[in-house]
Amino acid sequence: MQSAYRPIRVALLGAGSVGSQVARLLLENQGELASRVGATLELSGIAVRDVNAERDADLPQELFTEDAESLILSSDIVIELIGGIEPAKSWIKLALNSGADVVTANKALIAAHGPELFDLAEQLGAQLYFEAAVAGAIPIIRPLRESLAGDKINRVMGIVNGTTNFILDRMESSGAEFDDALQLAKELGYAEADPTADVEGFDAQSKAAIIASLAFHSEVSVDSVYREGITGIGSKQIDAARSAGYAVKLLAICERAEKDGQEGLVVRVHPTLIPLEHPLASVRGAYNAVFVEAESAGQLMFYGAGAGGPETASAVLGDLVSAAKRHLAGGPGLADSTHADLTVFSVQSVVTRFQITLEVSDETGVLASIASVFADNGVSVETVQQSPARQDAAAVLTVMTHVAKESDLEQVVSALRENKSVVNVTSVIRVEGL
Repeated sequence: MQSAYRPIRVALLGAGSVGSQVARLLLENQGELASRVGATLELSGIAVRDVNAERDADLPQELFTEDAESLILSSDIVIELIGGIEPAKSWIKLALNSGADVVTANKALIAAHGPELFDLAEQLGAQLYFEAAVAGAIPIIRPLRESLAGDKINRVMGIVNGTTNFILDRMESSGAEFDDALQLAKELGYAEADPTADVEGFDAQSKAAIIASLAFHSEVSVDSVYREGITGIGSKQIDAARSAGYAVKLLAICERAEKDGQEGLVVRVHPTLIPLEHPLASVRGAYNAVFVEAESAGQLMFYGAGAGGPETASAVLGDLVSAAKRHLAGGPGLADSTHADLTVFSVQSVVTRFQITLEVSDETGVLASIASVFADNGVSVETVQQSPARQDAAAVLTVMTHVAKESDLEQVVSALRENKSVVNVTSVIRVEGL
């Protein structure tokens, strides 16, 4: 079969940490990949902004070009690894219009413009692959897109950002404060010089939109995903969580919800308390994990490296092999299923437990005053822990609620901030995984 088909021409857009590794592996493993596909995968060129820039891998100089459009138009499969919206979007559309299949790791683009690109691919009989866009080497897109397509998924919870997981894990294991843990993440290469996209939850927000779209067969825009980062988490919250039997994780949570008798979705990203016995609580360092709850398949967990050049390159090459096999088999690409069209509700529809940390005046009657605020707004308190106040300092209360609606909890927090006994509402953290 291999000798009966001409080489499949592969264009690579971008030669950063991931692109360089993809190119290296394509060249080094050409024979083995050909035996898996049934035809030789020929790297026809690598489009870059500067052909003379230093690379992470030793690659033949003649492969590099600054003429991306000509490279795209002469290829069968295009791998887009430049990131961002433009020119990535225009180049992917050019590739699809030219009859090429596309492999991308561009989470921001898929989250913002996925439906448009999927529709274009379907109209042209092409295929758009994006396994590497969500969790690096972890194979989660294909299971959601194909393996679990016949099941009913009720919830997906995931640690999908390695930088924030490293920071929170470091804070828990060493007692470090946020700034110190972030600095170490930068020194180790886990965090960018500007870590905003990670620590403020924007990266996880894009990934949550992609996961929810696939898991629930509905179009989920990134703007509909509720987002909080981890910059408000300090050692006090970490210690309080640990003493209560929880770990703090930044989770992307996609789940079915109901509002006024209508079924829909809530998609959210925020710091979350997870019981220490839950599998997600044991995910350490910069690793990622995605926990799926399906009606028939039950509970499934996908765990592994969520970033890194070789790790992400593995997912890209997996998509490339699939694309090459489809190229040989012929026929139109498979369209993504978005026919359920579930409405995305606001986070106010969430029903869960909450941990609220307060600084309060150390005086008689404070506990009763605080308890009445919760009771007046229909939120039941499960436990209250008080840390002794130091001289001339406020006492710290940690309140754990029973299951409550997000909208009711918001009223509680608003009332607490107006209460004369409350010096500060330090944090509000949702509790999941029980």
